[in-house]
Amino acid sequence: MSAARPGPAASAALRRLRSAAGNGGSQIQGTAGIPRRSRRRKSVAIAYEPGQGDRAEPQRPRWEPRDWREQLERIREMRRSRDAPVDEMGVQKCYDSGAPPQVMRYQVLLALMLSSQTKDQVTSAAMLRLRQHGLTVDTVLQMDDETLGQIIYPVGFWRNKVKYIKQTTAILKQKYGGDIPSTVEELVQLPGVGPKMAHLAMHIAWDSVAGIAVDTHVHRISNRLKWVKKETKHPEETRVALEDWLPRDLWKEINWLLVGFGQQTCLPVNPRCSQCLNQDICPAAKRH
Repeated sequence: MSAARPGPAASAALRRLRSAAGNGGSQIQGTAGIPRRSRRRKSVAIAYEPGQGDRAEPQRPRWEPRDWREQLERIREMRRSRDAPVDEMGVQKCYDSGAPPQVMRYQVLLALMLSSQTKDQVTSAAMLRLRQHGLTVDTVLQMDDETLGQIIYPVGFWRNKVKYIKQTTAILKQKYGGDIPSTVEELVQLPGVGPKMAHLAMHIAWDSVAGIAVDTHVHRISNRLKWVKKETKHPEETRVALEDWLPRDLWKEINWLLVGFGQQTCLPVNPRCSQCLNQDICPAAKRH
């Protein structure tokens, strides 16, 4: 009865042993080539962190708020009618959509500057009056401060805004050829333009999402829903906290959703919790 042939792995091992014996151990000691065993060792080392004998620890799951997807869907449902002030008179409704793109972008920026600390209804009315005078970089530069103030009154801090609008418009003319900057970093360098305005300008004027636009409504509601890992004191803190976990494809929508929700239901004082679909899963809800 003939002996069984060794398998491929055993045959390879036998050949290595015979080669080592025939060469006086040169397979192990020789300098002609890199030993097979050493080559195997180096290929295995690639699976580890450089210089480490242990495997790298797996990344921990990213933090995200409890129930946030359900809360978001319910807010979408509450906002389905699109009848909040921001929907009817927000910045996206204030510019002349038929104007040349450069003029349209300038009007968006001015509407944002006027909207700070001002109700949408007041901003919308002021923008309408400005547009009746021909709202372009050149017309604003030619307008004296008193006239500009009379047109935009009674927006909040209108005297300061007259100054900022004239300064910013001059910069746009001199530095950007009458257009507005196309980055958040450049936009926030303009007098009277903050981070929220810059991100909204990117959204509306440039159709680009560079970050989340966080105003007082988004800031308040994010803290009430515990959408921030720890309480935040300022809108810019809230923006950073939200961007850390909220999927990027929601960054543009979240401002519109929460602003209208904050205007109609989740009010700053005496929120209408009894009318809110999130009452049973909102950490801040009044359930009595």
